[in-house]
Amino acid sequence: MSVVLHVTGRVLAGPDDVRDELWVVDGRVTYDRPSAARDVRTVTGWALPGLVDAHCHVGLDAHGAVDEATSEKQALTDRDAGTLLIRDAGSPADTRWIDDRDDLPKIIRAGRHIARTRRYIRNYAHEIEPADLVAYVGREARRGDGWVKLVGDWLDRGTGDLGACWPRAEVEAAIAEAHRLGARVTAHCFAEESLADLVEAGIDCVEHATGLTEDTIPLFAERGVAIVPTLVNIATFPKLADGGEAKFPRWADHMRRLHARRYDTVRAAYDAGIPVFVGTDAGGSLAHGLVAAEVAELVRAGIPPLQALSATTWGARAWLGRPALEEGAPADLVVYDEDPRADVRVLAAPRRVVLRGRVID
Repeated sequence: MSVVLHVTGRVLAGPDDVRDELWVVDGRVTYDRPSAARDVRTVTGWALPGLVDAHCHVGLDAHGAVDEATSEKQALTDRDAGTLLIRDAGSPADTRWIDDRDDLPKIIRAGRHIARTRRYIRNYAHEIEPADLVAYVGREARRGDGWVKLVGDWLDRGTGDLGACWPRAEVEAAIAEAHRLGARVTAHCFAEESLADLVEAGIDCVEHATGLTEDTIPLFAERGVAIVPTLVNIATFPKLADGGEAKFPRWADHMRRLHARRYDTVRAAYDAGIPVFVGTDAGGSLAHGLVAAEVAELVRAGIPPLQALSATTWGARAWLGRPALEEGAPADLVVYDEDPRADVRVLAAPRRVVLRGRVID
């Protein structure tokens, strides 16, 4: 038997499931003391399942795809912050090589962004017209890990404001094709205009969702459509607005208004029963390793601390179809000196990160 890890103190196996200890044998969790353990390493503290960043771009920076060395640094930064499971919400880089690395987080990929021609950040997306949407969604559904990422709205230079990118009929057919292939669909959406059509078309998730209103919130709740608010990214809206105001004043004003009501929007969504998950939008212009800051932002918006923790641990893992700290699960966990349920800011200072049973020193 290899080195056995003994985690003592408080193991937060679920929101209502607190244990005194767990063991890690051959890289997996067990709550039964191993009878033949001779070489035991003990870690003490408050243990959580490895954190989830459900909107993170490994392999991407502000200019497009990056090389493997840069991708590795991004993944290591997330790992050392306690993020051990990433939903990569769109990247032009091929990061499959990461799957062979036992020292890097697991990645669930959504393939490459699919955007309307000249309606997204240069070098990020497949830029196509609506007639090609179904074909490209099918392509990315086959390449990804069960997700496809659309750009639902962006600056429309014709109107000088945010505008929906896809006609209802085309997006409905594309989402149906993704579902046929076993993939879920998410979409980047800042503004109000595209949301009702996307939900009615069968979308599974919306990123950012700053445009939610009293009209669309009940629709999201009724259909069970999740949101990933990325509040650490929304904090950049005023700066973006300042930079674009001279050329696009309507867009700049709209971005400022969306920013001003961001906390009210997230709290109203949560209160209505919309599933809310943690995502940072790292990898474009934002740094990696911001998962703790995003959890703190959800709490600032009015989400109870235990639910904000669930949005990056038990709940997020269940939503993505990955185990937490149940018997036999891969031993991906983070240990803290204090109880993160009492103060989520504790997440910013992990004491130990354990990835697939290996303590990262």
